[in-house]
Amino acid sequence: MFTGLVETMGMVSALEPLDTTESGGGGTSLTITDCEEILTDVHLGDSISVNGACLTVTAFEKNWFKVGVAPETLRRTNLGSLTETSKVNLERAVKGETRMGGHIVQGHVDTIAKILAATPDENALVLRLQPRDITILRYIVEKGFITLDGASLTVTQVKDGEDGWFEIMLIAYTQEKIVTAAKKVGDFVNVEIDVVAKYVEKGIEAYFAGTAGGNMSILEKMVGRIVDEKLKQ
Repeated sequence: MFTGLVETMGMVSALEPLDTTESGGGGTSLTITDCEEILTDVHLGDSISVNGACLTVTAFEKNWFKVGVAPETLRRTNLGSLTETSKVNLERAVKGETRMGGHIVQGHVDTIAKILAATPDENALVLRLQPRDITILRYIVEKGFITLDGASLTVTQVKDGEDGWFEIMLIAYTQEKIVTAAKKVGDFVNVEIDVVAKYVEKGIEAYFAGTAGGNMSILEKMVGRIVDEKLKQ
């Protein structure tokens, strides 16, 4: 688990195809450098968030580490578009005593989103993004949490529908600390929605499914109560 507070930006120094036989399905091995500060307590098998994707450390030295990226991860995220010298956001998995300064982030990327616009607002930067999987907009709400390239951010605006989008604002400090601020219109970012929204949706669906046809009665009572309250005002 992560908090969405990016610790540092590393640089991809090598991309190597993984042997299909050894890896069980191919993929890519990434070597990431310029990240000494997060490797002081690293161990083989540790989890590190790379642009918001939870990956496993397979080798490391003082100033570099390697992770394997599975084919499914390459398809679902923007990691497949990385090249040598690409910058990536990095965060170690949380410890028990870590302050929860962001929100609960799993490191499981739901989809990617294209940057439609990048608009300065004084010293801040407003990004408008459109998810490839447009259905995830139902989980995104104004002032809610969202994770972009591993960074915990606040949603400032949402437009639903087939051509829907959402916006976030990057303050000046954040622009200096994450790779997303340097991306251009047309670039893609990794998106992980707040997992709490998924649990709420599933819980509500399970509740109404368990009423064995009584769900309409419950809804009618709820609507009736709301109407009665409005009429009394």
